[in-house]
Amino acid sequence: MAERQWEVTVDQERCAGSGVCVAVAAGHFVVRDRRSHALSPVTAPDDAVLDAAETCPMEAITVRESGTGTLLAPVE
Repeated sequence: MAERQWEVTVDQERCAGSGVCVAVAAGHFVVRDRRSHALSPVTAPDDAVLDAAETCPMEAITVRESGTGTLLAPVE
C-alpha cells in the first residue's frame, strides 16, 4: 500500500510574506523574495503543514490529498 502524500501550494498573489508558515512548519516553508514557498510541492502528512495553512493570515496556503485532490486545509 502506497503512503499518503499531500500537495502543498502557496498562492503567490495572496501571500504577504509574514513568515507565520515558517514559524509553524519550518521544515516545509521558506520565505524568499518576500513570499513564502513550499520546500516541496508534495510531502508526507505532517500536522505542522495543516497548522501553517490554517494560521496563514492571507489564506495563501492550500493542502490537498495527493491523488484525490481532497482539500485538507484551510478548512472553511
